[in-house]
Amino acid sequence: MPSLISFRRRISTVKSIRKITKAQQMVAASKLRRAQEAAEAARPYAEKMSAVIANVAQGVKGQAGAPRLLSGTGSDVVHLVIVATADRGLCGAFNTNIVRLARHRIQQLQAEGKTVKILCVGRKGRDQLRRQYSAMIVDSINFVGKKSIGFADAANIARKVLEMFDHGEFDVATVIYSRFKSVISQVPTAQQLIPAPVEELAAGGVTQQYEYEPDEGEILTALLPRNVSVQIFRALLENAAGEMGAKMSAMDSATRNAGDVINKLTLQYNRTRQAMITKELIEIISGAEAL
Repeated sequence: MPSLISFRRRISTVKSIRKITKAQQMVAASKLRRAQEAAEAARPYAEKMSAVIANVAQGVKGQAGAPRLLSGTGSDVVHLVIVATADRGLCGAFNTNIVRLARHRIQQLQAEGKTVKILCVGRKGRDQLRRQYSAMIVDSINFVGKKSIGFADAANIARKVLEMFDHGEFDVATVIYSRFKSVISQVPTAQQLIPAPVEELAAGGVTQQYEYEPDEGEILTALLPRNVSVQIFRALLENAAGEMGAKMSAMDSATRNAGDVINKLTLQYNRTRQAMITKELIEIISGAEAL
């Protein structure tokens, strides 16, 4: 039977853990509102950017002079999978769900005979994927030490992706991230970046036709690279909000579980203490009767 001292130590340890998880929950709750507002504010801009590109692309689609970011390389043999996760843990299955979708995507592409390259954004995705796909990881980017993610961070990632595309290192690029839905729900999402999926965007209701000046080709040449930055920035903001929501939910569950453990240990401590008191009383009474 464990001693009373060991029970007291275990109870003290669990109480300290509960304080930490409660503090983590409060920090995540304070950051969640800002992250959620940023993610929701980025959605209309990103969606409108995609809609404008879809509309402009109708005039140059299929033409010989169409930008490569729109028409692609004419092949889809080499795929770049950009896996965006968090840099920190303690957020439940948030990172695991993103990596699970990335693994499914990679396995699907490999089954089709495609060559896959991986660009990891976030330490947790890199740590999980390198166990199985270390040879496919071309680079890893993290934001450890940064208080908030800005558009410049997304632009740097987009610049690297565009340089790889210009050098012919891949044909198709897809970003995998977690779309924020609510505090308890984040949806892992795969979105194609290069070439821009014009047909899917056009099917969303973009039917108006406009006359543009300068011509569509020049507009797309300017918009398409920026669209890559915008979509990556949106993915990072969605991840930031999803991470805080998942962490808040996970730390709340951990805090409640710690409270349950403390109650059980306290009950065991009281029972053990009562048993020891009863044993001592019996020994005293037995000794008195023996005299």
